[in-house]
Amino acid sequence: MAGPSVTGMEERWTSEQVLGLAPDAASRKAGTKLSAPGPWSGTGGSTVPAGREGTVVWGLCRGSGSTPYRTVADLGGPAYKCSCPSRKFPCKHVLGLLLLWSAGPGGGVDPAEPPEWVAQWLSARAGAATRKAQRAAGKEGVADPEAARRRAELRDARTADGAAELEQRLADGVRAGLAGADRSDSRAWEEVAARMVDAQAPGLAARAGELAVVPSSGSGWPGRLLEEYALLHLLARGVRALDGLPEELAATVRSRAGRSVDSAGLLSTRAVRDDWLVLGSRDSASERLTTRRIWLRGARTGAAALVLSFGAAGRAPDLVLPVGMSVDADLAHHPAARPLRASLGERHAAPAPGPVPPGTTVAGALSAYGDALCDDPWLDSWPAVLAGVVPVPLDDGWQLADADGGDALPVDPGARGRAGLWRLAAVSGGRPVTVFGECGHRGFSPVTVWSGTEAVPL
Repeated sequence: MAGPSVTGMEERWTSEQVLGLAPDAASRKAGTKLSAPGPWSGTGGSTVPAGREGTVVWGLCRGSGSTPYRTVADLGGPAYKCSCPSRKFPCKHVLGLLLLWSAGPGGGVDPAEPPEWVAQWLSARAGAATRKAQRAAGKEGVADPEAARRRAELRDARTADGAAELEQRLADGVRAGLAGADRSDSRAWEEVAARMVDAQAPGLAARAGELAVVPSSGSGWPGRLLEEYALLHLLARGVRALDGLPEELAATVRSRAGRSVDSAGLLSTRAVRDDWLVLGSRDSASERLTTRRIWLRGARTGAAALVLSFGAAGRAPDLVLPVGMSVDADLAHHPAARPLRASLGERHAAPAPGPVPPGTTVAGALSAYGDALCDDPWLDSWPAVLAGVVPVPLDDGWQLADADGGDALPVDPGARGRAGLWRLAAVSGGRPVTVFGECGHRGFSPVTVWSGTEAVPL
């Protein structure tokens, strides 16, 4: 691998874009404390070659031990490496180094020739990327389409049997009367969910498991339980009728039932190259998994995309894209009646500062969600950028109101307890702002707000 050039480092990120990478608030705070030159030595940055643009920055951070931590970041990925024992990704040392770099020339990270340990890390990354591409090409070459078709048919049959059993259980519940359901019924739904896992339908299993907690969800739960029964019954019927559904609707039903998609195959046949603006990013955690949701919008195609990345419990997912940046990359949407979920492929350049996205009104966001719901009745929400809205705190929650005195949209009750709502109000200061989030039947869940041209994650 040729040595990196020490000239022509790309435009530096803002501090908010760097802090947007933090896996949690504690990491943001700890990284900010390491953003001064004091604990750092041997810092530098250079341009990465090998057919793509990008910058690598590195440094040694003094810690509690006798040996400083080796910290390096390849902004073309972006990808990171630190010798500290932290399980967070990126760790506070990476955040501190990037904040130091974002301060600009003279701030502590200036062009330099990378040391051997940085060159070795870059070489290992390049080799891993080559081997991954070779494995993907080899897998594509030996695939047996007929065998794959038979496996898919067997799985469809097994899932259809599970869906039939689920329909029977739903019918029994309706005959017994939903108002009589209580917490004692939760054990039965947990058993049904386990049966759906055996039927290779994890999507059906997840929705069946959620029925167990509805009776404990507060006032009005019988109505909510009936809604969930109806949606789950519709999905089960769709699974059993896959052969008679239009191709795109059948793909939606398979996805909702939990059928996975071959990302490598999609990217090899359906990839679209565009400058993808990173609209927002949000993590959620369960007992077994940490899920990162990254929303994108194509500059030329205008298409919305949702990329999911996963990590083990307690560990942040590997994929990190700075909010507000634009990424020149290949992307392929998963088949669906209303495509949104996507797989991210090759990135052709390092993330660069992106524009403030054009937005719509409250009415426009609701209309877009309604249109999407016609294609996918199981949608809880649809991504939307609201332009010229003002956050308004009320006695019973928040709302986002069109600045011209038009419509107002309530904030999702699930988002009302987040400190990010007060940050949104602080950024706005009573003035109209551009906000990205998810618009759904529960309201609007804000994810990112733009202060001038700077994206502020919420």
